[in-house]
Amino acid sequence: MPSPNTDSSSPVITREQLLHQWQGHRGLTRRVIDAFPENDLFNYSIGGMRTFAVLAMEFIGMAVPTLQGMINGEWPSTKPDPPTTKADLLKLWDSTTEEIEKLWPTIPPARFQETDTAFGQWKMPIYGLLLYIIDNEIHHRGQGYVYLRALGVEPPPFYDRP
Repeated sequence: MPSPNTDSSSPVITREQLLHQWQGHRGLTRRVIDAFPENDLFNYSIGGMRTFAVLAMEFIGMAVPTLQGMINGEWPSTKPDPPTTKADLLKLWDSTTEEIEKLWPTIPPARFQETDTAFGQWKMPIYGLLLYIIDNEIHHRGQGYVYLRALGVEPPPFYDRP
């Protein structure tokens, strides 16, 4: 397989468009969190899988530390204490979204094409790491859709990502 083209003179997608796509996915995930009945968000699972609140905390725990690593090559593994209410989880989600908006413009453009070892375990191009955390969120959001349907709750349309 040929190596990826690193010619940045004609990008397929701009960094602003990439952020818009990511934030669109995050907005949809937020609506999935909000669709859960309070108790089920923190307690419901199928087949021993993690609850959706735990999955949401995984997404939160990856977002800002990944951007910090993209900016300066330091990969902090700090994780906030998990909230115990849906309102607090949504508040944490929203503050993470705001932090993403603040950090995004400070990522050096050339950094997207560099390879780094994130969190001491994932060696890949920076753009690949960002796509990984977006894919991870999409993958686990599907789990949330299954949970909601099993609970008799209609999930938000998956294609509605403004």
